[in-house]
Amino acid sequence: MVVEADLDRGLTTVSLIDHVALAAHDAPAAARWFERTLGLRREHDEIVEDAGVRLLWLRPDGRHRPGGGTTAMQIVQPLRDGPVRTHLDEHGEGLHHVCFAVPDLARSLQDVSESTAQIFTGGYGHPCAFLRHGPTGCTVELVQQPA
Repeated sequence: MVVEADLDRGLTTVSLIDHVALAAHDAPAAARWFERTLGLRREHDEIVEDAGVRLLWLRPDGRHRPGGGTTAMQIVQPLRDGPVRTHLDEHGEGLHHVCFAVPDLARSLQDVSESTAQIFTGGYGHPCAFLRHGPTGCTVELVQQPA
C-alpha cells in the first residue's frame, strides 16, 4: 500500500520512460506485427545470457537514444525456465513491465527504499533492477542511463 508519506520520499530523478516491455513466446513474430501494423522499426536484438532472455527492441524511428528520445518497445522472449517463462505461463503474452531511466541506479534504489533489489546487467549492458513495491500489478524496472 502506498501512503502519502511514501510519496514525499519518492524517486525524483526519473529522466524518461525508457521502454515498455511485452512478454512473448516468439519475439520476432511479435515484432513483425508491430512493424507491419504500426510502422515501428527494429533497433536492436540481443540475448542476455544471465537472464536467459532474448530482447528485441523497436522504436518509431529505429534509432537508439540512451537517456533521451522516444520510448522503446521491448519484446522479451524467455530462452529457458525463469521469471519470464513463469510470467508467460501465469499471465500469457502481453505487458510485462515498464522501465524508467535514472542517472544513478544505486541512489535511486535507496531513494525508494529498495536497498535489497537485485542489480543485474540488462539490455545494452546497462545496470537494471526491478522494484518490489509498486502500487499496481505492473512490474517496474529502473535502468541506469547516461545523463
